[in-house]
Amino acid sequence: MHQHLYEPDHEDFRQLCRQFLAREAVPHHDEWERAGIVDRDVWRKAGAAGLLGMDVDAEYGGGGQRDFRYNAVLDEEIVGAGLTGLGFGLHNDVVAPYLTELTTPDQRKRWLPGFCSGELITAIAMTEPGAGSDLAGVRTTAVRDGDEYVINGQKTFITNGEHADLVIVVAKTDPDRGARGVSLIVVERGAPGFTRGRRLDKVGLKGNDTAELFFDDCRVPVDNLIGTENRGFYHLMGNLPRERLSIAVSAVAACERMLALTLAYARDRKAFGQPIGEFQHNRFLLAELDTEVTIARTFVNHCVTEYNAGRLTAVDAAKAKWWTTELQNKVADRCVQLHGGYGYMREYPIARAWLDSRIQTIYGGTTEIMKEIIGRSLGL
Repeated sequence: MHQHLYEPDHEDFRQLCRQFLAREAVPHHDEWERAGIVDRDVWRKAGAAGLLGMDVDAEYGGGGQRDFRYNAVLDEEIVGAGLTGLGFGLHNDVVAPYLTELTTPDQRKRWLPGFCSGELITAIAMTEPGAGSDLAGVRTTAVRDGDEYVINGQKTFITNGEHADLVIVVAKTDPDRGARGVSLIVVERGAPGFTRGRRLDKVGLKGNDTAELFFDDCRVPVDNLIGTENRGFYHLMGNLPRERLSIAVSAVAACERMLALTLAYARDRKAFGQPIGEFQHNRFLLAELDTEVTIARTFVNHCVTEYNAGRLTAVDAAKAKWWTTELQNKVADRCVQLHGGYGYMREYPIARAWLDSRIQTIYGGTTEIMKEIIGRSLGL
């Protein structure tokens, strides 16, 4: 399915990713899921192996490859190994462009070497208890006081929230201007007035630390502004297509994995004297899912190519995001059904895949918001 997208260098990188994950992540995954957080050590090991900051310039210790296919390969391998909650995708796919494209040379020197080595784990804080899809509705404020910003507010559902040493906080610097008064400000671990709440108890993605963040007269230097003051909303809009593409890549990889697990089960499990896959209903169902997953893979590969060429539109990213994640939930549901009672047992990979799939249509922009973006593009 991949042959039209990847070249030999990407397949070499895939082997590196696969071996790294099998050695450093898979044996610890159950333990991390029980703890609700991965061991920080895996981040440093990933940095040393070249799995962080693939598209960051080599002078900062990055891979120097401005090619999203490397990101996609790592995302696929993480899903393929049955790993969830590593948080690498958020760091590499979502946060990286803010720190490479919107920063000053001084900020890049401060932050990018640690970003690539795994010493500096990152997060982005958009969602609040009262504002999710409506980014213009954020209530967190950042008021200028001399050469500092004073930040007040709270964020929730923040991926990597507990581990993060650097959080890009979406805050209102000019509350009267709505979306035109939003800025992006970096808050670092140890900033006065910055605290973290409880580890959130999620349905799936158990190994990923998802936290509440609190800012109580939190002071950070004005030098921690990234991009332009009051232009944060536009910076976010510019980078959200990449985040949505990353989610779509993982969604298709998850569909492929769930289908492979279920095909193996359908050939093996017998009922009424024959493998369950030989019943016409089941065979047709698997044929249908296989077709839809192939079509999804083809469109996502096209979107990766378009992104690399600088042509991926917000509308196509929205199409990819909603379609692939809704398909992922459909595949998960049907595959659990085909596994029967075993599909409901957490020790079976399909059960975990089903639990981990549910968030995909929600974060990174809900299906409804994606359809809104597409609908508006149609002049409606």
